[in-house]
Amino acid sequence: MSVAFAKEESAEAASETILPARPISGRLNLVTEAGLERLQRELAAAQQALAVANALEDVNERRRQSAVPLRDLRYYSQRVETARVSPPPSSHDVVAFGHIVRFERDDGRVQTYRIVGEDEADPSQATLSHGSPVAIALMGKAVGDVVQLGPRSLEILSIAAPDEAGE
Repeated sequence: MSVAFAKEESAEAASETILPARPISGRLNLVTEAGLERLQRELAAAQQALAVANALEDVNERRRQSAVPLRDLRYYSQRVETARVSPPPSSHDVVAFGHIVRFERDDGRVQTYRIVGEDEADPSQATLSHGSPVAIALMGKAVGDVVQLGPRSLEILSIAAPDEAGE
């Protein structure tokens, strides 16, 4: 194999391993205690995956295999560093970070979501980011309040802490 060919392969491998950074919003990185634990687990997993990739002898394969763990390591390091654990809400008078909110949409659908940090939000698991349009509209409102979300309206039916909702 010629040196020129090896350099081309290395240049090609290097270009494949430059991944764009995972986007991070400019919002305050509020998290629940469980959310911080999840971020720490993801950081440890990225560190482990990078260690495995760095153990590979082939430099090109090492670059390829370390691309995602390096990107994740940078992301989760920053997220853990900037995480601010929000204590559970002490009052259930108005919607706040950490609450479970049950509301009715103007089309009659009733939905229940917990308001959590960006990295722990998963609508399919009934959690919404505190920066989502729905959470922003609900925050600071009380049971019985109707909030506008674009052309739609939502009426707050209940506000509870996770331990009160059986979670």
